[in-house]
Amino acid sequence: MLDFYYMLYSSPCRSILMTAQALGLELNKKQVDLDAGDHLKPEFIKINPQHTIPTLVDGDFAIWESRAILLYLVEKYDKDGSLYPKDLKERAVINQRLFFDLGTLYQSYVYYYYPQLFEDVKKPADPENLKKIDAAFASFNTLLEGQQYAALNRLTLADFALLATVSTFEISEYDFGKYPNVVRWYDNAKKVIPGWEENWEGCEYYKKLYLGGILNKRFLNRKMDLYYRPGSAPCRSVLMTAKALGVEFDKETIINTRAGEQFKPEYLKINPQHTIPTLHDNGFALWESRAIMVYLVEKYGKDDKLFPKDVQKQALINQRFYFDMGTLYKSFSEYYYPQIFLKKPANEESYKKIEVAFEFLNTFLEGQTYTAGEDYSLADIAFLATVSTFDVAGFDFKRYSNVARWYEQAKKLTPGWEDNWAGCQEFRKYFDN
Repeated sequence: MLDFYYMLYSSPCRSILMTAQALGLELNKKQVDLDAGDHLKPEFIKINPQHTIPTLVDGDFAIWESRAILLYLVEKYDKDGSLYPKDLKERAVINQRLFFDLGTLYQSYVYYYYPQLFEDVKKPADPENLKKIDAAFASFNTLLEGQQYAALNRLTLADFALLATVSTFEISEYDFGKYPNVVRWYDNAKKVIPGWEENWEGCEYYKKLYLGGILNKRFLNRKMDLYYRPGSAPCRSVLMTAKALGVEFDKETIINTRAGEQFKPEYLKINPQHTIPTLHDNGFALWESRAIMVYLVEKYGKDDKLFPKDVQKQALINQRFYFDMGTLYKSFSEYYYPQIFLKKPANEESYKKIEVAFEFLNTFLEGQTYTAGEDYSLADIAFLATVSTFDVAGFDFKRYSNVARWYEQAKKLTPGWEDNWAGCQEFRKYFDN
């Protein structure tokens, strides 16, 4: 068994994962959390005194530095020698590309990005170091002139190492579109190299973990906390949005509004309006659920599908937001809240407002798959939180056929639905009491 010490976000580690898959090797993967100091533990230093990843252990033999590991794997396990042939000249070209990757291309990434990401005192982007990246890609573009692959006229180790590096540039939003040979090679390499999907998963993990600050010109090493209550529909809409985006909060704090925790000085300091949900993202405080939802998409979304940049599509989603807040959800609060919190009898006029609101929503959905057009969006998440609250309250909206159809589909489609429904059950306790 080959023990492989790694982290998925690491470009050198990802090159080995792809190579192992191409060779049909099963690695015993052992994650080494550098941020937690796992690489400095005595048991790891005993294996690798340089305490770096990736590190490979094959029986009683340990080797580190990714390109050395790549060479070891193909020398020992590549039966036909296609990835690293025996011909000395062909090997020399592959070796040149591997050293180019390490000393020029990947090193240019280190020069430019690492000071912004990892130094104790974060530094701004250095234009001179950006020029090193441009020069490296220009050289790579020249090397690829008239070639489909990085080194020879077929797939070799050079392609695996360079694909891991170039995909790291892509996830970091460096635009190498002006280098046509690189673009052509990259598009082909993604298709022909086994393990591309896992490599890209590692890239996205890297972006989520480290890149948010510099890609959005905001602070690095974010600390994002959410103050909420599980039973609250607006809070649940934020939680589902985060789930859809793959965003994890560093801390989720439940605020017991019935006990007055929203009036504590430390909370008022964050949100003087003392409402929930409240997002606190590295010193930036924001409340009102729909504003938070948009903020999360625009800062952390991999794309703009949930809140498109198209002005008309945005306008339609915003209209639905305001309808949800000012009409649909408001009709819920005006009818149910007096009964729940003030122990007042049901008000027939307020109930009629609920029916009118659902008639409107039913009309919006006529001939449409989603609440703001033919594309699933933040509007659907906001409405799902609200309509599920009506559902748990026992309001029968089945007579609104378009709403009922949309609701069943939205439940299946929306990440975090189960957590949303669990929050609904928490809210249901008010009705049971």
